[in-house]
Amino acid sequence: MAFTFFFRDRHTLEHLTKLIVKKLEQYGSIKIWDAGCAMGQEPYTISIMLAEALSDSDFKKIRIIATDIDENNQFGKIIKEGIYPFDQLSRLPEGIIEKYFIKIDENENYKLVDKILNSLEFHKQDLLQYAPIDYNFDAVICKNVLLHFNHEQQMKVFEMYYNVLKPGGYLTMEQTQSIPVEMLPKFDKVLSDANIFQKV
Repeated sequence: MAFTFFFRDRHTLEHLTKLIVKKLEQYGSIKIWDAGCAMGQEPYTISIMLAEALSDSDFKKIRIIATDIDENNQFGKIIKEGIYPFDQLSRLPEGIIEKYFIKIDENENYKLVDKILNSLEFHKQDLLQYAPIDYNFDAVICKNVLLHFNHEQQMKVFEMYYNVLKPGGYLTMEQTQSIPVEMLPKFDKVLSDANIFQKV
């Protein structure tokens, strides 16, 4: 699903950032999968939040893999170049544009700084192939995707997420989504006010 914007569901992503920072102290490196990343605003948001929370040396220990079905072959170019029009940056907190974006032309286009660009890699992927992009993730983010799948498809995707997460890894979802009843024994909800679940 293509509709999204920078710092969408900021509350949940801020909670996830804090959890990831604690995990980094425990494991020494962090790998995150953002599934259904659209044009990249969400994975770049979590990258910016982590850059704000970590030292430069610790931030280099973060790896973010972003995937989307990208049926029209548009997202990959946008994500890899990291160029966005100013109207997509209007919701950013104060100081973020100046710190993490560079104005590149008179048409009000802004490019992410290399520090953020280099933290993220993009791959095309159809979640309904049920083929993980990788394994041993500390966190999986999946929003505005599963609502388009039927129950059987959702179950298979949840099983895939469970299998690729490390023990104690986090699954972050849209506030309006819920984990199927059949999967509840495999995940504990971490917070009452955010849809972040921890692998049992």
